Amino acid sequence: MKSSRFSFSLAAGALLSSLLLQAPAALAQVPPHRPGEICVTPKTWCWQKPAGKPGAPCSCPTPFGTLGGTLQ
Repeated sequence: MKSSRFSFSLAAGALLSSLLLQAPAALAQVPPHRPGEICVTPKTWCWQKPAGKPGAPCSCPTPFGTLGGTLQ
C-alpha cells in the first residue's frame, strides 16, 4: 500500500513540475500599455522608448546580455 501511494505521489509531482516548467514566463505579468510600448521576449519584457510598430523586432537588456523579442 505504501509503495502505491509513493508511486502516485511521485507521478503527480512529476506531472505538476512539467506543467509549471512549460508555463509562459512573462506574458501574464505585462502591465497595461499602448501598442508598441512593450518588448516581449521568451523570458521577460521591457518598456520600449520610443514606442514602435506592434510586431516589430526589439530587444531587452538583461544582466546576461540582450534578449530579442517583439513589440506588443
